Amino acid sequence: MADYWEVDFLQVNSSRSGDAITARYQVGSTFWVHVIDGGYAADAERIARHIRQRYATNIIDHMIVTHPDQDHAEGLAGLAELCEVRNLWMLRPWHYADELMPYFTTYSSVDRLISKLRSSYPYIDALEKVAIKNKISISEPFQNASIGMFKVLAPSPQRWAHLVIDSDKTPENEDTGILGNLFEIAKSAVRFIKAGWGSEKFSAEDTSNENEMSVVQYMNFNGSKVVLTGDAGRGGMIEAAVYAPQAGLILPGVSHFQAPHHGGRRNVNSEILDTWLGPVVPSLPAPGTELFTAVISASAEDAAHPRKAVRRGLLHRGAKLLTTEEHNIWLHSTGAPARPDYHALPNNPYPDEQED
Repeated sequence: MADYWEVDFLQVNSSRSGDAITARYQVGSTFWVHVIDGGYAADAERIARHIRQRYATNIIDHMIVTHPDQDHAEGLAGLAELCEVRNLWMLRPWHYADELMPYFTTYSSVDRLISKLRSSYPYIDALEKVAIKNKISISEPFQNASIGMFKVLAPSPQRWAHLVIDSDKTPENEDTGILGNLFEIAKSAVRFIKAGWGSEKFSAEDTSNENEMSVVQYMNFNGSKVVLTGDAGRGGMIEAAVYAPQAGLILPGVSHFQAPHHGGRRNVNSEILDTWLGPVVPSLPAPGTELFTAVISASAEDAAHPRKAVRRGLLHRGAKLLTTEEHNIWLHSTGAPARPDYHALPNNPYPDEQED
């Protein structure tokens, strides 16, 4: 069989979007399986079943946690119990408590800081416990790490540490969640305005520190240049773009691109999309002539994602845009095992309005 790769963006069906991505690639007679995030706890069994049925194995060679948010990390602890995981890649803030301690005045001891960090990031804390129990090797997916065929473009250790220090989850006097709930309500009351081709309006606000911690990774397999972004914000996308040439990725020039944070408009802007994907094209490409494929992991039940501004921004640059709102998305190269029950999907419709 010819060398090939395939990446599956699986549906996460909840009122909030999530990421659950599996990948397999084969070189010669050997293949490897990756899992990048695992949605919620309820998604673990479905992901395991997908790996067994589609990849004919129960082994996950590399499990990667892009960042510690529930919609990406919670399902991985259950998945690690259902499958044999050989290598786990995640960043654990409590492992750096000694180095972080001088930056805080509210913690009386390193142990207290460790306890706080574990309680602030419960989903990766639970995953670590499963990994230790099952004797799974844990490595750090910092910039320049190689995870099989993938190369990590961001975060750098220095930037990640600053994000931990400045996170709202770190101070002892953190809010009770009331402000966060109010913010979610405010986000749902968005007005829309009509806009012509090429007009783009992204949020002036930045995404959370936890989203900015996301692992951005890249694979170049026989000319296919695949970029997976988790929930990376503008800072992470810029850091990854600056580092990309050192990993052999000259931008623009991506063939398969995951839009960060379920199509959130606080994660990208026009300049970042230009850098990664190229300038705005004169008009929507005809079917079959798109310049690259873009995928947004978003639930049909999530009213807040994907944002129309992000859909527009991707289509403005010539994307074949696919979302997981109604289907699992299967990207693959020539040579991948056939799936007769899968069919080609049309391009996402172009929104004639965007968020004001």
